[in-house]
Amino acid sequence: MRRTYAPRGRTPVLGHRRSNWKRASMAAALGYHAADPDHGARLCFDLRPGTYDTAALIDVLTRLKDFSTGERVVLIWAGLPAHRSRAMRDWLTDQDWLIVERLPAYAPELSPVEMLWASLKTCELANLAGEYLADTAHATRAGITRICNDDQLAWSFLAHTGLTIHPRPTTNQRKPQ
Repeated sequence: MRRTYAPRGRTPVLGHRRSNWKRASMAAALGYHAADPDHGARLCFDLRPGTYDTAALIDVLTRLKDFSTGERVVLIWAGLPAHRSRAMRDWLTDQDWLIVERLPAYAPELSPVEMLWASLKTCELANLAGEYLADTAHATRAGITRICNDDQLAWSFLAHTGLTIHPRPTTNQRKPQ
């Protein structure tokens, strides 16, 4: 819920019928090109009914491989149980294109994707009480389109975390001659 305006003394009420709601889940990956920062950030997302389990995440990662067009990918991942399952670990060991780095526990501020979710929740999904799950899916896709059309927004998500693609050399390091 977001703030809204209403006449003094009248609390705004957003009504919806819970009986039509089911569960939808979304996975997203923000890609930043390490060799060419001018290449632009890329957003890969998957929206599906239900919840994600290990098999669904492996399917998403398989599509991420196709999306990355043969380039190596470093994936920064949170500690979701499906990310740590034995089946996921076994699958990851066979992937030479993918390097997984885990975020520390309870550190959402280090994940650029958390900024993506915040952007969606404060714009397209703010005060949305759609009658059907498709209403929420449509609003989410509109938000993804907005983010993809803004060249700097995905980079601002990375900047907000304090992480960088190319670490600056420290003052005690010499440049090669």
